[in-house]
Amino acid sequence: MIPAPFEYFAPATIDEALGLLREHSDAKVLAGGQSLMPALRLRLAAPDTIVDLAKIDELRGVRDDGDVLVIGAMTPHSVVQSSPVVNEHARLISLATATVGDPQIRHRGTFGGSLAHADPAADLPAVAVALDASFVIAGPDGRRTVSAADFFQGVFSTALGEDELLVEVRVPKYTGWGAHYEKFNRVAQAWSIVSVAAAVRLDGDSIAEARVALGNMGSTPVRATAVEQALVGGPATADAVREAAARAADGTSPVTDLNGDADYRRHLATVLTRRAVLAAAGTA
Repeated sequence: MIPAPFEYFAPATIDEALGLLREHSDAKVLAGGQSLMPALRLRLAAPDTIVDLAKIDELRGVRDDGDVLVIGAMTPHSVVQSSPVVNEHARLISLATATVGDPQIRHRGTFGGSLAHADPAADLPAVAVALDASFVIAGPDGRRTVSAADFFQGVFSTALGEDELLVEVRVPKYTGWGAHYEKFNRVAQAWSIVSVAAAVRLDGDSIAEARVALGNMGSTPVRATAVEQALVGGPATADAVREAAARAADGTSPVTDLNGDADYRRHLATVLTRRAVLAAAGTA
């Protein structure tokens, strides 16, 4: 199908983009377009205005900022995936980004665009929650910072206002941590039915710290705190991890759809959490 008619703007600065959003209340932001363009073609979305962020250079790039990594919202997935500093200090992001779509999507799609879309089946939201990332949002009153846990508010719903932009994501460093991203999907390049993002820090043969989050086990990413608490202080053995992973579905509310019912997803969460934690700990 052909999209409905719309006005198109390609601002060169963040301030210019924010001005356009204030001026056009029905505007949609184009941040790579891997989700928006299909919706436009199917007329699932028919905005009067498109604001394309592709020309705003200050929204691109990865930099080391002391205790955190800063990833610009318009940084393509392929750049994030290949970044040496991301691989060294936040390896979980590198691993998850490598599973996003296919090479074409990873070259056109953007880190911030995927997060702002807030699809429960997407790969990056659970990773952001697992790593306690912070989202820097620009709006008419300046900039504010929102934690990943508070940013995702529902299916395709975030803390972003209609006249605001996600400009960067700040990720604490997890240097020396083991990490693994596990997801289950029926065919290659498909959205995940369930996904697990896991990062662990070992102290000898024991797990000193753990970060585990689940994707598509509810309307927003879910931090598996029961699993984390069961892991910390215990050995990184198959039996200990299996016992902890049995609590992966605690506090979740998975949906029933054509891909599987809620009980099936709870089972997947348990299995994938065990695999992800063992791989992150290097004992798979």
